[in-house]
Amino acid sequence: MQIGTRLAGSVAAIASMAACLLACPPALAQAAPSSALIETRDLAADARLAAAKGVPLVVLYSRDDCSWCEKVRREHLGPLSRDPAAPAVVREPHLDRATALTDFAGRRTTSADFSRQMQARFAPTVMFHGPDGAALAEPIVGFRLADFYAAYLERAIQESQARLQQRTQQ
Repeated sequence: MQIGTRLAGSVAAIASMAACLLACPPALAQAAPSSALIETRDLAADARLAAAKGVPLVVLYSRDDCSWCEKVRREHLGPLSRDPAAPAVVREPHLDRATALTDFAGRRTTSADFSRQMQARFAPTVMFHGPDGAALAEPIVGFRLADFYAAYLERAIQESQARLQQRTQQ
């Protein structure tokens, strides 16, 4: 008899938790931090913003179907882009979209065409640009050695900052 009563109580508790879980996802989705980055439409304006802040422009060239791109966004560049004291401005064009884009020189193109011009063939590729669009550090291509990815990113940003500082001193 006690087993039946406990079982009925457990079933009721599980049903109650299931009902709560079914009701909770929208609230959880709103509370979860977004991994989305700002999809660039005007790299010349983005580069000016980065220059005004005295930081490099970090650009993630990605694809919609790329799980590694999502990992880079979620674990590395998303948090960086939301930090008001970030050492970089972060933007994202897509290799597989024909989204209208203004390049560093102010020319109209698309995300896909610009990515090809920049020789971003693989996703994810992270590049580091100065105010004129010039490369400031070696690109990070792919998501190699996940345990060291943050260190690669930090080193490239520091190298970019040093190059920017050298340029302003000349």
